Amino acid sequence: MEGDCDDTTMTSKLTPEQRQLLKDELSVDIAGYLVDDFRLSPQEAIDVLYTSETFERLQDDATGLYYQSPGYVYSFLQNELKNARVE
Repeated sequence: MEGDCDDTTMTSKLTPEQRQLLKDELSVDIAGYLVDDFRLSPQEAIDVLYTSETFERLQDDATGLYYQSPGYVYSFLQNELKNARVE
């Protein structure tokens, strides 16, 4: 249909500031999920998120992960935490 555009077209029109805002908002939501699900303090939740591979991927514009829903991105982090190995 005329006027339809895919995610790539939509995200390529965002400014760097807009992309960063999306990333920041996702990070707040995901940290909130960690507080609720794992009973972490806000600081602990931020520490877990910021040291995760999921956060690295979220920060990488090429993944487009910043354009997804908080629940979708959180599912990656949950999987990462579930499969983490303590060494």
